[in-house]
Amino acid sequence: MRLIVGLGNPGSEYAQNRHNVGFMAVDEIVRRHNFAPYKQKFNALISDGRLGTEKVLIMKPQTFMNLSGQAVGEAMRFYKLEADDVVVLYDEIDLAPAKFRVKFGGGVAGHNGLKSMSQHIGNDYHRVRIGVGRPAQKSQVAHYVLGNFGKADLDWLVPLLDSMADAAPKLVLEKLNEFKVAVEQKLAKTAPLEDEEPKSEPKKPVEKRAPKAVKLGNPFAALKKLKDKLGD
Repeated sequence: MRLIVGLGNPGSEYAQNRHNVGFMAVDEIVRRHNFAPYKQKFNALISDGRLGTEKVLIMKPQTFMNLSGQAVGEAMRFYKLEADDVVVLYDEIDLAPAKFRVKFGGGVAGHNGLKSMSQHIGNDYHRVRIGVGRPAQKSQVAHYVLGNFGKADLDWLVPLLDSMADAAPKLVLEKLNEFKVAVEQKLAKTAPLEDEEPKSEPKKPVEKRAPKAVKLGNPFAALKKLKDKLGD
């Protein structure tokens, strides 16, 4: 069995925060690969299914970011897993938005979720770092990561998480480099050509209507609905 963990904070008020991109990423894996509905266990929301032939448990700790490792450690002990059976997806302020990196082991770089992971399971687990960028002032980091993704972010965030979910079977085979290449290749196919001019269409009168509320049950789905509503 493999354990794929998305890091984030529980609650609808945090659902579209930059800090919750790990939750968004695993939600899309669950949706794309027809995993079981989430249920409560190990102080987390968990969903089980298969990626390829490998049995996989998806986990979203509900202990808040700073205590993420508690839930992960509890699940590992129950299933008798080692740290290298674990893949963690999380936000990375030292990467520009739309960038991502994969690696095995390493430090925590000030990330509170990783600090908790290290305390409970050590450092030798697989990582997918999803870039969200950083604010100009260091003092604004907490406010920035707890802020919501903006309209402009949806143009890169939706295809990136979609591509990661598509390539997820390579994660459980510990083929991190192949995962990275697969994600990049799919993104390249979906990206518009830089020199392609948008086709002009005659403008039509737009009927003004009150916008519908976006439900936050699945934050990744909510982002996609929000993108469709706002337009390109």
